[in-house]
Amino acid sequence: MRRTTPTLALCLALCGLAVSAGCTAADTDPPPAPTGLTAQAGSATTVHVMWEAAAAGDGVTGYQVFQAGRLVRELPAEKTMTDVTGLTPQTGYAFAVRAEDAAGNLSPETVAAQVTTPAAKAEDRAAPTAPAATTGRATGPRAARVSWSMATDDTGVTAYDVYQGGVRIHTAGPGESGTALTGLQPDTVYTFTVRARDGADNSSPDGPAVDVTTPPASGEGPGTAPADFTAVASTGAVTLTWTAPDTGRETSEYQLYVNEQPTTVIQFGAGAIPSGKAEHRLTVTEPAGTVWAVKLRARLPDGNWGAFSAERRIVLVA
Repeated sequence: MRRTTPTLALCLALCGLAVSAGCTAADTDPPPAPTGLTAQAGSATTVHVMWEAAAAGDGVTGYQVFQAGRLVRELPAEKTMTDVTGLTPQTGYAFAVRAEDAAGNLSPETVAAQVTTPAAKAEDRAAPTAPAATTGRATGPRAARVSWSMATDDTGVTAYDVYQGGVRIHTAGPGESGTALTGLQPDTVYTFTVRARDGADNSSPDGPAVDVTTPPASGEGPGTAPADFTAVASTGAVTLTWTAPDTGRETSEYQLYVNEQPTTVIQFGAGAIPSGKAEHRLTVTEPAGTVWAVKLRARLPDGNWGAFSAERRIVLVA
C-alpha cells in the first residue's frame, strides 16, 4: 500500500497528539489504470470483458466496470473478467475499467474497448460442433498459449471459450484459433478445454483436453508436479497412475484431491516406493454416475506439498 510520511508539524496537527511512530497521512495516491482491456461479444446479448491483473505492489482491492460511463459491475481484486448481459443485438458498446484500492482511491479509466453484438438468431437451439483438436504450450513460468481447430455451426460461431478445471477463464473471437493466457502459476500443470458458442449462447461440448505445464520460476529448481497423471473408473474402483516427480529423493506420500477437496493421503511403505511410474487403486462406494475431478500432489523432501498434477474428470461406474 502506498503511504506518505508527513512532517512533524503535520503529524501533530492530524493526530492532536505528541509525536507517534504510528501517525501517517491518509493514502490519497490512486492505483494505476488496469492494462490489457478487451471486450468480446459472446452472443447477441452478452459481452465478455477482460483485463490484466494489477501488480501486487499496486494495492488494488477491486475493479469497477463501466459501459458508456455507467457503472455495471464491481468485482474483487481476484476477478479480472466478467460477462455483461442483457444487451441489444447488433449494437455497439464501449467498456472501460477502473481499479480501486483499500482507501477508496480510484485509478483513471482505461481506454474504452469497443465491441458490437451480432444479430440474434431466432429459434436457434443447435449447438456448434466441438473444436476437434486442442494444443497448448507454456511460454514462460506464468503464461501459456492454447490453440484449437475451428468449429462449425448452422448460424455461425460467435466465440470460443477457454476452460480450466471446469471454469471459463478466457473468451476469444469467432475468427481466432488460439490465444495467450497469462496470470498462471509457475511449476503447475493446467488442463485446458475449449468450447464454441453461437449467437444464441448455445455452447458446444468440450473439445479435447490439453495439459500445459508451466516451468518453475528462475531459481526454483526442478518441477514438483506428478506427471502423466491418469484416472480410470471401473466397477467399484478408480485406478490412478502417474510418474513421480524428480525431487532428489524417493517420494512416499501423495495428497489426493477430489472435487477440489483434500480426500486422502496415499502412502507407499518402505520397499514399495515408486521411483518412476506409480499406481494406486481406490475402492469407491458412491453411486454410478457420480462425477469426480481428481488431482494429486507429492510431499517434498522439505515437508511441504509440491505442485498439483493435471486434473482428470471421471464418471464412476457400478
